[in-house]
Amino acid sequence: MPYLYEDSKPRPAAHPGGARATHSSGKGYEELKRECLRRGVLFEDSDFPACNSSLFFSESPPIPFVWKRPGDIVKDPKFILGGATRTDICQGDLGDCWLLAAIASLTLNEKTLARVVPLDQNFGPDYAGIFHFQFWQHNEWLDVVVDDRLPTFKGRLVFLHSAELNEFWSALLEKAYAKLNGSYESLKGGSTIEAMEDFTGGIGEMYDVKAAPDNFYEILEKALERCSMVGCSIDTSSAAESEARTPSGLVKGHAYSVTGIEEVSYRGRQVQLIRIRNPWGQVEWNGPWSDNSPEWRSVSPAEQRRLSQAARDDGEFWMKFEDFKVHFDKVEICNLTPDALEDSTAHKWEVTIHQGSWVRGATAGGCRNFLETFWTNPQIKLHLTEKDDGQEDCTFIAALMQKGRRKLKKLGAEMLTIGYSIYESPGRDGHLGKDFFRYHPSKARSKTYINLREVSHRFKLPPGDYILIPTTFEPHQEADFCLRIFSEKKAITEDLDENVAIDLPEPLHPTPNPQETDEEKQFRALFEQISGKDMEISAEELEYVLNAVLKKTKNIKFKNLSLISCRNIISLMDTSGNGKLEFSEFKVFWEKMKKWINIFLQFDFDKSGSMSSYELRDALKAAGYQLNNYLLQLIVLRYSDEQFQIEFDDFLNCLIRLENASRVFQALSVKSKDFINLNIGE
Repeated sequence: MPYLYEDSKPRPAAHPGGARATHSSGKGYEELKRECLRRGVLFEDSDFPACNSSLFFSESPPIPFVWKRPGDIVKDPKFILGGATRTDICQGDLGDCWLLAAIASLTLNEKTLARVVPLDQNFGPDYAGIFHFQFWQHNEWLDVVVDDRLPTFKGRLVFLHSAELNEFWSALLEKAYAKLNGSYESLKGGSTIEAMEDFTGGIGEMYDVKAAPDNFYEILEKALERCSMVGCSIDTSSAAESEARTPSGLVKGHAYSVTGIEEVSYRGRQVQLIRIRNPWGQVEWNGPWSDNSPEWRSVSPAEQRRLSQAARDDGEFWMKFEDFKVHFDKVEICNLTPDALEDSTAHKWEVTIHQGSWVRGATAGGCRNFLETFWTNPQIKLHLTEKDDGQEDCTFIAALMQKGRRKLKKLGAEMLTIGYSIYESPGRDGHLGKDFFRYHPSKARSKTYINLREVSHRFKLPPGDYILIPTTFEPHQEADFCLRIFSEKKAITEDLDENVAIDLPEPLHPTPNPQETDEEKQFRALFEQISGKDMEISAEELEYVLNAVLKKTKNIKFKNLSLISCRNIISLMDTSGNGKLEFSEFKVFWEKMKKWINIFLQFDFDKSGSMSSYELRDALKAAGYQLNNYLLQLIVLRYSDEQFQIEFDDFLNCLIRLENASRVFQALSVKSKDFINLNIGE
């Protein structure tokens, strides 16, 4: 799929108050609802219709689903009944436990919940069959409307539902999230932190429990105190182990929520406990400190009430923190605000957002393993100027997110393997070239390249300037990305894109030369043979002349120049306006041609007669044209083939068009970018 380059200039962080309406009509929730009430109809969402395409994209429904509104399922439907709580989330027949675990965590923070699930919705007198929810997407808050038709089988909800059969906020929230991502099937499989970030706009961090820091209990305690969302899971060693139950009652490859962490007095000593919830609403830990374990008999009733301990088969259970570290492998924390979790002082972090794209043949260079193209990736400069309070280093979190991949599942797209590297800046401006990365190691990098939506890591580096390179693992892979930098002190970031600039020598003019070179004598003889007495040639005749000459040049393996190229040459060089090329004009052009041939040969590394489109930036710069990523991408789309190769004929056409554009720019004194853009886009 073609990706148009998004420049990665820094943008301010988004705020939920200005959520953008997303319905195709351009109307927001309130206007759509008023229209339905005025017309006396229930809302039907044409953007996400009650049909199979909203359910699955790769298969037909396994059972005959019937779409029903809540009032057709129960007599007295409620949006929220007795408050939105984690017991309202029971998983249905969809593999989206990662989403449900995030929703369970969402219910622990009333303010955050009310932002995602506006609470002024109900099935009362102003009911119109329309509901809305708000999600964060790549530095933008979106308001998503849905109708309340839900898939059922034999009168019961098929997917997410509440333990209370007449409560529907959680089922409608799941539907809105499915709409955001294209279908219910798009929600199969994922990382809890993905949904957590979409609910909060927060920053995620992932911990390997077996390698967690010594103060891991305090990190989790502080995270929950600050209403951060926390999930956990157990790794699987094979696909067959996915959602396999262990003898202790835990489920492998399954997303759980962490809903509490406490110390309890037990037989004269303090014991650290952690509370976990299974989004299935059942199947619990059966070891020490589980619902009916004997340990609770030694805990006072007051302590049990404080911990909300009750022996119910609701999917929620306590376990000893030491047992948690033994049995669980991954913990995901989404900080609602990017406050530090590593000390006792809450402090607001500075946030910078960069949007960008990896475009095949231009800015999709892959990781450092692919040195020949790695340098072509977007480059972002990070200025760390202020040390952390009482520290010698500067702390920041770099979070790289690939955009929209879940929604593209139905087109066959999967999550790409992504990561980033950080280098010390050499102290000069402009896009860094291949040789810099050949001879300089990275200063820091993402912990791993992984096929998750987002890769994030916390760093401490000395004050200074750094270059961050976001990449896919393999080159030539296209995607849009969002890079977020959270820094403890104010950090300045800038995109290391090139400014558009033209640096050409003064144009040569035909001048009489009493002494012709041997080369010119050969051209004159050929000209006379082709043109006749007027010594002017047409595009067709120029095509013959140039190809005849190039065939005799030993070190050139070019294919024939095209007639279009020759017409463009005449357009560039014809000073008389008669549509032909005089011999004196041809001599001037030939001097340009020799220079362009030498440049092309310089970047045709394998001497195959074509050059990699990734080398085009430097080749054009050698010819006097400094282009930014956007213009470079347009040229690559126009002139490169499917293998990201550019033949000399296309390179020549590109240079002719650029020179024509530069002449207009110089004549009219307008922005070079605008005229180059117009010219190459023809």
